[in-house]
Amino acid sequence: MTRQEAGRIANATFGDYLIPVNADIPEMDVIFVGEPGRATPVGTEGVGEVGLVGLAGLAAAIANAVHHATGRRIRSLPIIIDQLL
Repeated sequence: MTRQEAGRIANATFGDYLIPVNADIPEMDVIFVGEPGRATPVGTEGVGEVGLVGLAGLAAAIANAVHHATGRRIRSLPIIIDQLL
């Protein structure tokens, strides 16, 4: 049984773990359909997590930067000023 079949971590360290980035995503065509959404003032609609593949660690990196700058550890999103006061 391979590590993939057993569900075990295949890399010895996270330094060896390959994280997908935007360069790994094939080119996408964005197609606007229907009418502007009525839920927001500018008519935008959510597209899910499609555009966040390369940004998987972005929220953690920003939270760590906030901790480094303020000394406050933030463990929930969104990060708002009330959490820092």
